[in-house]
Parts: sequence; structure tokens; C-alpha cells
Amino acid sequence: MIRGPLKHPVVLAALAGAGHKSTVLIADLNYAASTAVAAGTPTVHLALTAGTPTVPEVLDVVRGVIPVEHATQIRPSEDALPSPVQDEVRTLLGVPPELVSREDFYRLARSEDLALAIITGDTRRFGNVLLRIGALTEPPY
Repeated sequence: MIRGPLKHPVVLAALAGAGHKSTVLIADLNYAASTAVAAGTPTVHLALTAGTPTVPEVLDVVRGVIPVEHATQIRPSEDALPSPVQDEVRTLLGVPPELVSREDFYRLARSEDLALAIITGDTRRFGNVLLRIGALTEPPY
């Protein structure tokens, strides 16, 4: 049995195998996981029902296991309403993520640096976040 909040064996294994500068995608239910994720990347579909778990819920658990050095999100289109989920992600991260175009985000998610893709049940638009893993610099490791 593993201590701590993270229990999913595939997520644990992928994060344990990832290193500094590897990336982790936490995506909403609308994300095109079959075409916009690097080939061969472990992809975990957590949604049992629409709405749960949310991107912020998963992010909160994942960031307790890995150091996050940088985060990237999709820049909402000009005609889109403000994205509450992006605000929630920003609050959890404590730093503003880089906002990029949808095409640039997909390019990053298709990179060989992607160590894990987690697809949540979050149905809110623009919930996707790409985390770059930082280095462990101080105990506890």
C-alpha cells in the first residue's frame, strides 16, 4: 500500500519514471487525447462521469508528488468567456502559466518530452494544463 493521496498505479509509475524537464498533461474531458498526445505516452482516463474529477482536483494531487517548474495553458479565443478553471489552476500553481495558441499547445503535448497524459472529467473549456517537471533541490526527496 502507498501512503499519500495519489493511488493510481499508472500515474505513479509514469511520474516515477519522468525526469527533470519531462512534461505532464492534465486535460479536460473535451481534449483530443487520441490525436493530440505524443504517440506511446501513457494516457489515463479518469472520468467515470462528466464533471469529475476536475482538472484542479487532479492538479492538486499531482503537484504534491512532482516539482512544477513551468506550466502552459491554451490562450482562450477572444470571443470566449473568461475561464474559471484557468483561474483555479493559476491559484493552485501560485504563478501565472504561459498562455499559447491551441496549435502550439497541441505541438507541445505531442512532444517526446510528454511523460503522462491524464484526461479528467472536467467539462469546462480551456481546462488543459501542461506541467514541466522541475528538479528536486531540497529535502525531502
